Amino acid sequence: MNKHSSSNTHGKMIDSWKTRGMGAGRKLKSHRWRQRWTDKSYKKSHLSNEWKKPFAGSSHAKGIVLEKMTHAVGDIPGVRFKVVKVSGVSLLALFKEKKEKPRS
Repeated sequence: MNKHSSSNTHGKMIDSWKTRGMGAGRKLKSHRWRQRWTDKSYKKSHLSNEWKKPFAGSSHAKGIVLEKMTHAVGDIPGVRFKVVKVSGVSLLALFKEKKEKPRS
C-alpha cells in the first residue's frame, strides 16, 4: 500500500487524495481545471500563441527552428560529421603512426 491509497471496508483500493463529499464538487472541478494546463494539446489550443509575434523581444532572430535534420556527433554540439578516415586510412592508424597518409 502506498501513501496515496487506502483500503476501505470491502478491501478495494481507493485513492486517498481525492475528496469525496457532498460539497466536494467545487474542489474537484477547480483541480481538474488547473490540471488541464499541463496537457500539451489543451495549452496549445487555448493560449492562441499562433497569433503572437514569434520574434518579439529578440534582437538577432533569423528564423525559427522547425525541424532538426541531424543531431550532434560526439561531445561538441553543432558538429555534424565524425571523421573516421583520411584518404582511405583510418584515423587510429594515423594517430598510432602505423600508416602514413598517402601522397596525392
